[in-house]
Amino acid sequence: MADDLPARERTLSGDRPSSPRSRTDHEPSSRVPAAGSPGAEAVQAGVPGDSEEMPRVHFTRRQLIGTVVFIVCAVAFLYFALPRLVGLKDTWTRIQKGNGWWFALAAFLEACSFLGYIALFRAVFVRGESRIDWRESYQITMAGLAATRLFASGGAGGIALTAWALRRSGMEARVAACRLVAFMALLYGVYMLTLVVDGLGLYLGVFPGMAPFAITIIPAIFGAVVVVIFLSVSLLPTDFDRLVKRWSHGGRLGRVAGALAAAPATAATGVRTALSLLRTRNPALLGALAWWGFDIGVLWASFHAFGVSPPKGVIVMAYFVGMLGNTLPLPAGIGGVDGGMIGAFSAFGVDVEVSIVAVLAYRGFAFWLPTLPGAVAYFQLRRTVHRWQREPVEA
Repeated sequence: MADDLPARERTLSGDRPSSPRSRTDHEPSSRVPAAGSPGAEAVQAGVPGDSEEMPRVHFTRRQLIGTVVFIVCAVAFLYFALPRLVGLKDTWTRIQKGNGWWFALAAFLEACSFLGYIALFRAVFVRGESRIDWRESYQITMAGLAATRLFASGGAGGIALTAWALRRSGMEARVAACRLVAFMALLYGVYMLTLVVDGLGLYLGVFPGMAPFAITIIPAIFGAVVVVIFLSVSLLPTDFDRLVKRWSHGGRLGRVAGALAAAPATAATGVRTALSLLRTRNPALLGALAWWGFDIGVLWASFHAFGVSPPKGVIVMAYFVGMLGNTLPLPAGIGGVDGGMIGAFSAFGVDVEVSIVAVLAYRGFAFWLPTLPGAVAYFQLRRTVHRWQREPVEA
């Protein structure tokens, strides 16, 4: 099977062809240091040669106090001040009057969403021999999701933690980067394609519900542009970074140009890997649909808990439009997603009072519920990595 490394380089570097179970057609091959080289002992011990530390978030006392104050104020505003502004006297009383059976279904759907995420993780990252079993998969995904939820910023915290765990499991850096891009491409490919399909469907009247241009066609255009960009990136040559460096005639300028070209080269490799995975028709890849679909189901169940049932197309579109708030660098992501969803539902003509209590109930399941297990998984992952460092990799 062909790699993204040129054949001549693979031959010179001594790489052996990979097992079909361990890599797809477009992943870079892992280079094993020769015996006696500085990195050989690390590989034999099952850890990367460089001494990477677990990603940590460092706060000064002022930053920590500011973050806590912001979270408390944001929660107070969302759960107490905002409802009063729109005429809801007691949000908690309204939420407590919700149907308990629908809330139980919401909790079940949220658990199914996380199972889908873990299944997708394993389909992309765990192929062939690996130290990452189901337990480790749970630890990495839950810890990463907790980091994503707590620090927002487009999920950068979760990506960094996942990349670190993959490296400490013994996965070569370029392979880990390639598979991370493939994972994100599969996950957010569903997001963008849904924006296109649901946005056009609502606007053209295929799906029932109001269809304001601003939150149907504009998101659909955005999704289509992102899909086209990623598919275009996949057309870059496999050795794009080397070509750029060569075209720059070497030297310092060539090194800088090559370094800048490394990111799109890695993105191209990852997108091609995602497309190759889709061609395998592995059922576990449906985890991407499960992750979004069941989470949307939590929002749907939250509305039903209060006796309201907006059109399904409206729920899906408002959900994804609101999720764009995750890109805002807000502590714990509080305010961005909540406000975005409530605003989107209001634009679709859903009663604002019901939207507030339904979205806040949804956030209780989707955000706060998994945060504690994710924090526990973080410490479990630390112990797992320490165990990996003590155990040699089986031949």
